[in-house]
Amino acid sequence: MPRMNLLRAAATVSAMTFISRVTGLIRDMLIAAMFAASPATDAFVVAFRIPNLLRRLFAEGAFSQAFVPLLAEYKNRRGEEETRRLIDRTATTLSLALLAITVIGVALSPLVIYASAPGFSSEPDKFELTVRMLRITFPYILFISLVSFAGGVLNTWSRFAIPAFTPTLLNLSFIVGAALFAPYSTRPSSSSHGRYSPGASCSSRSS
Repeated sequence: MPRMNLLRAAATVSAMTFISRVTGLIRDMLIAAMFAASPATDAFVVAFRIPNLLRRLFAEGAFSQAFVPLLAEYKNRRGEEETRRLIDRTATTLSLALLAITVIGVALSPLVIYASAPGFSSEPDKFELTVRMLRITFPYILFISLVSFAGGVLNTWSRFAIPAFTPTLLNLSFIVGAALFAPYSTRPSSSSHGRYSPGASCSSRSS
């Protein structure tokens, strides 16, 4: 029976991962078809890449690797009631820490862009646009880290389908957003590359 449960869990995660990869491919194809390369596109790619990198460090990195085994051991030794108290305290502490990181990141967005994309400083309009986009996308690290935290909790209770499906939801959000907003943006011409114009479109590639 444990072997069957392991195989079922592995099959579920594999299927959800496959769906995520397929929707990711559709996302990239749709974005490439609807949005042309432009300074606005570059700005959004950089702005989204930064919180996405922090997501890997906080949500899927050391924290998850340390917390999930600890939570499983706590659940086996202390029982579910004590484990729920641990989850509540950890969620509160994590939320406050991520909120502080988000506020600092938004406040220091110009310095973050200087450090991560120093070439943008030679184009003031592009630099300013990237800073504005980073301030909009930076709270992503707060929400996606809490999603990852919830996924770790669900995995501890042997609920694998929902955490494995969440990347697909992100891809679907990009697909729906591109389909809805592309008609309201102006496709930049090749002559406009290298100079930002207010009507330029933007998109991103997320991992």
